[in-house]
This record gives sequence, C-alpha cells and structure tokens, in this order.
Amino acid sequence: MEKMKNGLCLELISHPGEIIAEYLEEYNMSQEELALRSGFSKKHISEVINGKKRISMEFAKGLEYALGVPMYYFVNLQKDYDEKILLFHEQNNISIEELEVVKQLKELIKLGEKYKVLKENVKKEERLFELRSFCYVSNLLAIPEVLSSQNRFYRKSNSIEIDPIILYVWLRISEKYAENMTLDTQYDSQKLIKRLPDIKKCMFLDNISAVLKLQKLFYDCGIVFHVMEYVKGAPIQGYVKKQNDKVLLTMTTRRRYADEFWFTLFHEIGHLLNDDLNKGMYMEFDENETAEDEADRFASEELIKKEEFEAFFRKYDFSKEAVEKFAKEQGVMPFIVVGRLQKYTNNYKLLHDMKVRYEWR
Repeated sequence: MEKMKNGLCLELISHPGEIIAEYLEEYNMSQEELALRSGFSKKHISEVINGKKRISMEFAKGLEYALGVPMYYFVNLQKDYDEKILLFHEQNNISIEELEVVKQLKELIKLGEKYKVLKENVKKEERLFELRSFCYVSNLLAIPEVLSSQNRFYRKSNSIEIDPIILYVWLRISEKYAENMTLDTQYDSQKLIKRLPDIKKCMFLDNISAVLKLQKLFYDCGIVFHVMEYVKGAPIQGYVKKQNDKVLLTMTTRRRYADEFWFTLFHEIGHLLNDDLNKGMYMEFDENETAEDEADRFASEELIKKEEFEAFFRKYDFSKEAVEKFAKEQGVMPFIVVGRLQKYTNNYKLLHDMKVRYEWR
C-alpha cells in the first residue's frame, strides 16, 4: 500500500462517488433512475460513482433534487477528497506532468490489460504506482533517460518520431508477456539455424496460421515469439532481446505488407545469429549502422541470394509469370521478389498488384 506521511493510504481516501452509491442502495434506486431525476446522463453518473469524474456544483444541485440531500453536503465531500488527494500527491512526489503521462498511455494500458500484464479498472493514482513498478522507475518522467541507457536492438522507422515513454512501456509489455511464458528449452542458435528453412516456408501460410506455426518453431529454439499491436509513438517493426535463458522476438502489426514483415523477421533473426545482443553494443534512438547493415544482409541472403537476384534482374523481365517462376525457384512467395524489385529500383509502384497485405485481428 502506498502510504501518506500522516499514516493514510490511497485506498482509504474515499471518492464521494462511493457515497452516492450508498444512497442509491439505501433508496433502492438505479443509476438510470438517478439520471432521470438529476438531469445528468447515466454515463456521467457511472463515471462519478466509479471515481472517474468530480462532483461539480451543477451535479451536486441535481443530487439535491434527486436524493433530497443538501447540495453543499456533496460539494464539501468533493472538496475534502480533493484536498486529501492533493496532499497525497505532494507527499508521494506525484506531479501533474506525471499524471498526464498516465493519461497519454491510455491505449497502451488497454494493451497491457489485454495481455494480462496490467490490472484492469484501476484509478489513475493507483495506475501511476503500478506503472512505476512495472517500468522499474520511481518517476515515469525518468523513462527517456532509462531507455537511452539500455542495450536494445529494434528495426524502426527513420521518418516517424519516437515517443520514448510510449516506446519503453510498449517494450515492457512485450517483455512482461515473455516473462510469463514458460519454455522447456534454452535459447539454441544451432537449432535456430536448422529451423531457418521451416521458418521460411511459413510465408506460404496465411499470416494468422503463419504466426501460430512460427511460435512452435521458435519455441523449440528457446525463443518466445509473438506479434504485438503497433501503437503510435513506438514505430518499430521488430524487436529482439535476450531475457535470462530465453530470447524474446516480437514483431508488430505496423507494416501491413507481407514482404516487409518477412524481411523484418529475418532481419531480427540476423541480429540473434550475428550475436549482436552479446557484444555490448550501445544503442539509443539512432540505429547502429554496422549491426543493422549486417542484419539486413543476412535477411536479404536468406530470402533471395544476391547473385541469383542480380542475374534475374539483368534479364529485365518483370512480368507476373517471370516473377512467379523466379519466386518458385527461390522457395519464396512472389511478394518477396516484388518487394526486392521495388527496393532495388526505388520504384514502389512496380508490380504493386502482386503485393500481399496482411490483416491482423
């Protein structure tokens, strides 16, 4: 329990909405009926009762009419609550700026609830304390510096700005999800190398089936693999991290085209097999060019050999039939060849109708 210096704790500071709930129970009155009698919406009443809204002077007057209780009774309850919360914030070093961070993390909090790594239906002050513990910081505003000090590798966009707090919390959700997963095997790079052909074949499945198959293949190598929702402010496409005896490999739903998904996946595998996570390489928000270039080369070669692609390109036959024939020879889907051609020619309209767009649900 988070305690105040005077011995109180947050759980003992009752929001005046709880008193309204007691009146409703005493009068055997529903929230719908109170809404009709007070002239305020059911949603407004529900949010006050659940501590999400304050009791305004106007609402206090509506309660006076509906419950027969003087409006200043509720006004004073709200004032007393506000004063205690203010004192609580001061004595626990909670600033308006830090509470604003909690508000900005609304979408991520829902994601954390979905993955069962954050509690559901928590009030903002309690949520703040939960997030501090979840992120291992005494103040959420310290997150940008903490993130910049860590050794992480991730494939990100160069054109979209990163919000370091959103990125860090997103990463923590992914990591916590992995922590909750039990693996029977430790990470084994040799097993991963042997599994590369099977991993590559998964691109012939639909994306949902592919993810399920990939999870099994990576599991056998001591890798927790999952695809997590993209959140604005954390524009990364893939992420790898060693975590004790297992490895976390997370892909995101940010890039919808299949060729980008598979290139990024093999790029992250490249980081693992190049042993980048053990080299103590420092990485902030700018990519480490050497490590990224090496991972890119690995992904390119695993998907289509450079010499064979260049030989195909020199023929300059980019018909659908030629692309499909070359893809079959390389053991990849045609969208991989199209993606390589678009990048090689810097023409992203080339054969665009052969691109495959993944739908994540």
